[in-house]
Amino acid sequence: MSKPQFAMYWAAACGGCEIAVLNTDEKVLDLDAHFDVAFWPAAMDAKYKDVEALADGSLLVTLFNGSIRTDENEHMARLLRRKSQILVAFGSCANEGCIPGLANLSPREQIFARAFESPSTDNPDHLRPQAVSQVPEGTLTLPPLQAVVRTLDQVVAVDYHVPGCPPESHQIAAILDLLIRVVKGEAELPPRGAVLGAGDSTVCDECARKRDVKAIHRLARIQDLPPLATDLCLLEQGLVCAGPATRSGCRSRCPAVGAPCIGCYGAAPGVVDQGARLLTAIASVVDEKEPEAIDRVLDGLVDPAGSFYRFSLAHSLLRANRQALAEQE
Repeated sequence: MSKPQFAMYWAAACGGCEIAVLNTDEKVLDLDAHFDVAFWPAAMDAKYKDVEALADGSLLVTLFNGSIRTDENEHMARLLRRKSQILVAFGSCANEGCIPGLANLSPREQIFARAFESPSTDNPDHLRPQAVSQVPEGTLTLPPLQAVVRTLDQVVAVDYHVPGCPPESHQIAAILDLLIRVVKGEAELPPRGAVLGAGDSTVCDECARKRDVKAIHRLARIQDLPPLATDLCLLEQGLVCAGPATRSGCRSRCPAVGAPCIGCYGAAPGVVDQGARLLTAIASVVDEKEPEAIDRVLDGLVDPAGSFYRFSLAHSLLRANRQALAEQE
């Protein structure tokens, strides 16, 4: 019997998810042993026309990493949805929009102006990227930039979600093991819509640091704080940590080495808006009563949007700047 077909695609993202899959080491060989890799541009030579030629539903599973930023990203999302029996939103960009989603705070013209007219840019002719350009060799095309970054499930139906920026290697290995067992008839897939490979609680519940003060009088960046205690909650020491609002599953790697959780595993179970949840968590431990004193503590948040919505803005209740949303509509 022929092996089931596997695909992986990279949309608007940095490529870290592709590297994370390769970091599973010999598990990649298990993938090859049980699946026919039909489409994986980062690892093999394949063209879009090869995917278009596939019968609908012929791909058993596609791991789709990256957000939807261009017309090309959207075209591939719809195409791979049609060709795949199981479509997985793989990594933070596909699930929450991730860092690219912060561009939703600005309309397109402001983004282009920042990129092509800033003091560090030499652009005397005020050139901008064009969707179509004529050159002596022929016609060149670029996929148009859409008005806002969207997550995969804002464009097509998604069967499963794998969080992380990127997903941890142990998490990916567990998912590959599950897929292989399903192919061999030894296991069943969880209900559609499930989050795979991650936990069902918060990073705080995985973290070994003590939480006993539950009161803060100062917020600051790590370089502006005194040396941190190695066993106490980072948030209680004045460092913004997204652990209270973030899904578990990473084994609390960042807080374990003295770095705050930055929220890359997305909203914790039951949390509608990760940024709002983190905001309320911080507000609940600010141990000041007077408005002026509270303001002094909050002045330590030098980048509120980047602190609360670094990974999840595109999938939050806010989603985007009003002007950018109006352009999208």
